[in-house]
Amino acid sequence: MENFIVSARKYRPARFNTVVGQAHITNTLKNAIKNNHLAQAFLFCGPRGVGKTTCARILAKTINCTNKTADTEACDQCESCLSFNSGASLNVYELDAASNNSVDDIRNLVDQVRFAPQLGEFKVYIIDEVHMLSASAFNAFLKTLEEPPRHAIFILATTEKHKIIPTILSRCQIFDFNRIQIDDIANHLAFIAKSENVSAETDALHIIAQKADGALRDACSIFDQIVSFAGNTVTYKAVIENLNILDYDYYFKVTDAILAENISSSLLIFNEILNHGFDGHNFVAGIAGHFRNLLVSKDPETVQLLEVGNNIRDKYKQQAGKCSPGFLVRGLTILNKADIQYKASKNQRLQVELALMQLCTINAPVPEAEKKNDLSESPVKVQAPAVQNTSSAPAAPQQKQEPAIVQTPTVPANPENAGTPVAKKPVFIKTSTPSINNINPATKTDVSSNANPAVVNPSAQKAEPFNQQSLETAWLKYANDMKTRKANLGNALAGKMPVLKEGYRIEFTITNKALEEAINEDKMNFLGFLRNELNNFSLQLELKMVEAEEKANLYTATDRYKRLAEKNPDIHKFRQAFDLDIEF
Repeated sequence: MENFIVSARKYRPARFNTVVGQAHITNTLKNAIKNNHLAQAFLFCGPRGVGKTTCARILAKTINCTNKTADTEACDQCESCLSFNSGASLNVYELDAASNNSVDDIRNLVDQVRFAPQLGEFKVYIIDEVHMLSASAFNAFLKTLEEPPRHAIFILATTEKHKIIPTILSRCQIFDFNRIQIDDIANHLAFIAKSENVSAETDALHIIAQKADGALRDACSIFDQIVSFAGNTVTYKAVIENLNILDYDYYFKVTDAILAENISSSLLIFNEILNHGFDGHNFVAGIAGHFRNLLVSKDPETVQLLEVGNNIRDKYKQQAGKCSPGFLVRGLTILNKADIQYKASKNQRLQVELALMQLCTINAPVPEAEKKNDLSESPVKVQAPAVQNTSSAPAAPQQKQEPAIVQTPTVPANPENAGTPVAKKPVFIKTSTPSINNINPATKTDVSSNANPAVVNPSAQKAEPFNQQSLETAWLKYANDMKTRKANLGNALAGKMPVLKEGYRIEFTITNKALEEAINEDKMNFLGFLRNELNNFSLQLELKMVEAEEKANLYTATDRYKRLAEKNPDIHKFRQAFDLDIEF
């Protein structure tokens, strides 16, 4: 039985012109060989499976070839090329840094560098996955890498350039390998299929190329897997079945249902996709990619961004003609939101179905209620009514002044206020509720003379009579509630009752400035609470500062001792007799 060789090894490029998708690298290396401008150290970096080690081997083979072709390629006929192809060349030394990353491994390499090549001009040292070397190994390698012998050339390969220390990077010529384009991978797979007498559909090869994610080695491995599954005929259907990829047809059918605004059909198609074992998140990402492809298909200049086969490309162009750019952009916004929220959702299927419903109704007229909600999401400017005089004198005729702006981030414009005279000065209202009608009365009582949507006019509110007992009950209720938030203020309010005066004036006696400031800070909430409790919006709170005959708060032990000694002089004699100290 003949040993099977995987396509990635069997069709591995052996010359620069057979390297796939890295022309900017191969052309530079060929010119360097041709002009004898070879560097002493190269660093090949890039994703997996894009040809870093392959180019390193081709470079090592070509620079020692004794009969190079006119386009600077190895002849594959000289003794050096033949020994290299058979794996018996002594001029090429490969080291896998993933398993040989110690200082001793690098020292062994440095010892070999001293010996000149037996055949050819150069000895090439290829170190793969060089980022795996330890810090000590890098340091041991620095001197040799900077000043190697004339015959030594180092080629370092890595997938993670950021892990290599700067002192190594500064000693190398750096070549960045690109991900291989889907068309290049598909063309190379077509070449392999033809060489292996395998009949392969173009769309099937494009699906394999997309699945490989820019790595030619991965694409070759997937191709071998499909050939083992389907035999010598590789079809589009066989590829999507074997790789468990969602068929393009599903995306086209879902989009047709969305364009027809058929919610039922779109939900049934999604249910069929779930029954085939596909994940809802993959479907969201796939339909978003489908909308993106439709968008780029609408412009001949961007249609080249479609990385699909010719048959599917024609389908995209046909369906793109039915969609407007605005529809596709709004659809992408909905799908992007569903993609972000999918993992956090507890009902993930409903999340996808809701996105499909929104897509089906994307062109439906927006109800007026939703338009108002949309307005509440952005700051708006509301005209404030004119300032009114609440005194007993008749009010002066209102005159139009400069419009005032009420800055409320979430308050929509109230049509009832249209045409109302505005205040001379702007009134700034701080609120978090969506409607000025829902503002707590406790926050509506700032200046009684301002007839403002957020400021209550006392003359326009209820003024039911109340007595001292009702006042004290409401006062204690607020004081007890205040103890949970500001214990000191609550205790001060509960310790002394106010006095009810004529005209619903409440007089509260205080003895220090700190209590006055604390009450004034909470005065608006306090007044609002009392007005609601007593159902009287005309009451006012007045603070009366009185110097107490005896201050209850003596802050130091010395103050307390002096006060006691003034009342009873014997205490002073007692302290002197026993030589006592005042405890602080």
